[in-house]
Amino acid sequence: MARKKVLLTVTTYPLPSRSYDELVCTAGVLEDGTWIRIYPVPLSFLMDLSRSGKMKDRKYTWIEVDLERRSDDFRPESHSPKNHDLSSISVGEHLDTARTWAARKQHCLHKVYTSMSDLIAESQAPTNTSLATFKPTKIHGMVIEKEDRDWKPMWKQIRQQLDMFAEGGQTEAKAMIPKLPYKFSYRFEDENGKVSTLMIEDWEIGQLYWNCLRRADGDEEIALEKVREKYEKTFLTKHDIHLFLGTTQKFHAMRAPNPFVIIGVFYPLNEKGKEQIKLDF
Repeated sequence: MARKKVLLTVTTYPLPSRSYDELVCTAGVLEDGTWIRIYPVPLSFLMDLSRSGKMKDRKYTWIEVDLERRSDDFRPESHSPKNHDLSSISVGEHLDTARTWAARKQHCLHKVYTSMSDLIAESQAPTNTSLATFKPTKIHGMVIEKEDRDWKPMWKQIRQQLDMFAEGGQTEAKAMIPKLPYKFSYRFEDENGKVSTLMIEDWEIGQLYWNCLRRADGDEEIALEKVREKYEKTFLTKHDIHLFLGTTQKFHAMRAPNPFVIIGVFYPLNEKGKEQIKLDF
C-alpha cells in the first residue's frame, strides 16, 4: 500500500451498486505522467455538492489517497482505495483551463500514442498497458447506436434489494441511476491509416445527453443532434482533440484484437497557428 498523488482526469458513466451511492471507475495521472486506475470510487465524492447547491466536478483536481494494487486485476495500472469510504483522502489544487489548458497538458500529454497497432502491442503481456493518451490523425465523425433502455436483470436485482440498515431502521427500495439508451462512439484514423471505432464511456457524454434531452423537452432526436453537434462540429473544428483510452478487463484478458474504449476526451481550444486535426465527415 502506498499514498499516491493523483490528478483525476477520467470518470466513466456510473454503474449501479449495492450501496446507495453509484460507483464509477476513475483514472488519472501521477506527477510523472504515469497513468493509474482507481476503482471503486463513490459517485458522491466525484460530484461534491457546493454551498451554492450546484454540483462541482472533481476532474483535473489533485488528490492524495492510500491505494493498493488490485489483486483481482492483472492490469498494472489498477488500484483500489485502502479505505473505500475515502476517509484518508486529501483534496488539493484544481487545474484550470487557462492558456489553452497549459497546466493540464503538462501532466496529461507526457506520452502520446499515434499508432493503434503500437498501443495494442503494448497491451499484450508482459507490459499489459491498459491506459493511454492517443492522438488521432483524422476523425471521421461520431457513430450513434441504439442500446437497451434498461439495465440488465443482474444490475436491477442488485439495486432493487432492500437496505436492511437504512436510516431509522426503515427499509426502502434503492433508486436506479438512468441507463443511457444510446451508445456513442468516435470513428477515427491513426498515423498509419488504421481506422478504429471505439465507444465513448466517459461520464461527460452521458451527462451531456441527459442535459440536452431535458432542454429538448424529451425529444430524443433533438438531444442526439445536440450531442453530435458538440462532439463533431464544436470539438473537431475548435479544439485540439486527444483521446484517453482504457481497456476493459474482460476483453483485455481475452486478448481481444482491440481491447480499448474511449474513457475520456481531452479538448483544449486550438492554439493560434497550431495545425488543426483533419476532418472527414
